[in-house]
Amino acid sequence: MAAAKQLMLIAVDDSPHSMYALEWTLDHFFTPFRANHPFRLVAIHARPVPVSVIQLAGPATPEIIPMMEIDLKKAAARITEKVKELCNKKSVKEVDVEVMEGDPRNVLCEAVDKHQASVLVVGSHGYGLMKRAVLGSVSDYCAHHAHCSVMIVKKPKT
Repeated sequence: MAAAKQLMLIAVDDSPHSMYALEWTLDHFFTPFRANHPFRLVAIHARPVPVSVIQLAGPATPEIIPMMEIDLKKAAARITEKVKELCNKKSVKEVDVEVMEGDPRNVLCEAVDKHQASVLVVGSHGYGLMKRAVLGSVSDYCAHHAHCSVMIVKKPKT
């Protein structure tokens, strides 16, 4: 009986940095020339809670929340489709995509524990010191709090 594959989680969102990290991961760990991939791949999208998005924009009326919910679901479906298309293009047929609601830092660390992942891959947005201080760095948080190895993939400067 073959040994169970280790699990690799990859964080995905709408950003070019995230899609670059996914493509880089597929190219380096899931090449079609490799008959037996070392990992099972699960992509995780952390969908924001509508109320948290609205709070960033300012005061909201009750009718905005259902509209925001619809937009966030559409965005999650679009991201899921992008992930599957890229994996298919790279001949990776076995990928699960999960959408979990919440702050990406917490969602990713919870997903690591839930799946008992061996590796978490996150893209780096390349924020400067000020943006990182205000927004927080998901990759930095995960590197310090996830209970597995964390690989941060940086998009090269062009």
